[in-house]
Amino acid sequence: MRVRQIRDALLKTPVGLLGLLSLAAQVVLSIWVVVSYPDDFGNRVWSNPIHWVDNPKAAPPAWIRRVDSQPRAEHWQTVRGEPETVEEKGRNLIASWNIPYIVEEGAVPAFLALTVRDVRFEERAPLLALTLIRPDETRVSVMRHAVRGPREGEEGPYERHFDDPLRIQLSADESTLSSLQEFLAEEYGLQMDAEEIRPRVMDILFGVPDATDDGFVPMAGEYTFLFQTATRAEDDGIGSVELVAGGDAFGRMGTDSIGRDLAQGLLYGLPTALVIGVVVALLSTSIGTVLGMASGYLGGTADTVIQRLSDIVANIPVLPLLIFLLFIIGPNLTVIIGILIAFSWPGLAIQVRVMVLHMRSSQLIEAVQSLGSSRWRVMYRHILPQIMPYFLAQIIFTAPSAILAEAGLSFLGLGDPSIPTWGQILEAGFRTGGVYVGYWWWIVPPGLLIVLVASTFMLLSLAIEPVVNPRLRQTRRAD
Repeated sequence: MRVRQIRDALLKTPVGLLGLLSLAAQVVLSIWVVVSYPDDFGNRVWSNPIHWVDNPKAAPPAWIRRVDSQPRAEHWQTVRGEPETVEEKGRNLIASWNIPYIVEEGAVPAFLALTVRDVRFEERAPLLALTLIRPDETRVSVMRHAVRGPREGEEGPYERHFDDPLRIQLSADESTLSSLQEFLAEEYGLQMDAEEIRPRVMDILFGVPDATDDGFVPMAGEYTFLFQTATRAEDDGIGSVELVAGGDAFGRMGTDSIGRDLAQGLLYGLPTALVIGVVVALLSTSIGTVLGMASGYLGGTADTVIQRLSDIVANIPVLPLLIFLLFIIGPNLTVIIGILIAFSWPGLAIQVRVMVLHMRSSQLIEAVQSLGSSRWRVMYRHILPQIMPYFLAQIIFTAPSAILAEAGLSFLGLGDPSIPTWGQILEAGFRTGGVYVGYWWWIVPPGLLIVLVASTFMLLSLAIEPVVNPRLRQTRRAD
């Protein structure tokens, strides 16, 4: 059996070619993720709830709107920098931003949020205001906010919200509730207290009272958010204003209960899965091969020690040991990979030993020994090349087992929280009840990706199995 035979089996069979194409696509995508994602994506982005605060919670993918008969509002987000107009009004300068927003038939957004960054002023703090101009030309004063003024002992010019942006959840802000009370009383003659308005804020902002019941009918059309700042000096102002209208659908893969973009987590999990599979398979196979060669060729005490060590390691319960170590050290991907490597080599060491025992008595090895070659040179130059095809095949066989093992451990809650993996996404979905309330976009994609990567290595294994197993090669020739 030669390496060339494995190469031909992978390139000249449909199963092997499909496996290679799938693996190549995964490697290319993994490289793109590693290059484009920040190094601390797990801690700074994925595990940081503030980063996802403007995303809808547990929202299905945006493409579901094309196949779902139920009207859904798509997530909408816009950022504006310089104001469109600046006018003098008395002693104040009024800067204005006109931001259009379209509401489709029956698709009312789930929430409304405003973010203001980089506020600066010389003497008097700016006043911020947001007004919603509806399709029927009615106006709703959504928000009025006064930026915190100078503190005692502070010298100008003053800066606010540079490091910590001003975020206002308008659908739950008290000033919004009071503004809607006045709007309903003046426009429709409705008297509602704050507690009645609170669960209906979005319906009131983007609808009209229903004459048949106490609800509100969504009003489709073009809305305009008028954001304004009142300042005193020309250099006073803000860096940017951001408006978010939370939809019932988001992104390519939806969000979880925290609002995290599942598409980003699923993409980041691909290189993680491949690294786990390749590292565990490569190192455990190398350890098993080296120990098996030493055991079979050296014999004697070395053979006895290696085989007894293999028996001991193979019979240690891995899961309880891993739980204990993770409890002492803490959840860590390096520990998980180390444990998988440490307990994956015994079976291979025993198999390689049997192969080397047959090779040791061959005429080639006896001839090389008679010429005075050292034992290590014999193993490295004459035995290892014969085992190398089996070594490469064993790496392919072992990789999917390592990927599935890590996914299973993460599903049990033993994964590294600083690195998002597919098993952790699945575990979070089950832990928060996503499987019971029908959040299929949270459960199905990571499960399918685990199967896809494992199937890729399975296809490669099926392609080279006839090369590794002589019985299958003889059967194929007979057919």
